Order: sequence, then structure tokens, then C-alpha cells
Amino acid sequence: MKNILTVLAVLAVFALSAQPGNPNPPTPIDGGIGLLVAAGAYLGGRKLLKKND
Repeated sequence: MKNILTVLAVLAVFALSAQPGNPNPPTPIDGGIGLLVAAGAYLGGRKLLKKND
């Protein structure tokens, strides 16, 4: 019984997070690259400011 509930829970997660076949309009997939670039720019700028002090 526990295995059946586990399988159903996993399938429910995949079913709820599934995307439609053809989104209208197409959605760009960023994947968090923008956040990584922003964090890198922030940390690099902070390091430069500390270096100049």
C-alpha cells in the first residue's frame, strides 16, 4: 500500500507540473541564467569596491 501511495504522489507531481503541448505565445526558457549573471555582477562589483578601499 505504501508503494502505491508513493507512486501516485510522484505521478501527481509530474502531472501537475506538466506544461501544455504548444504554449501560445511561446515562453522563453531562461533556466535562471539571468539570476546567475546578476549575482555574479553584484559579487564582482562588491569585491571591486572592497579592493579599492
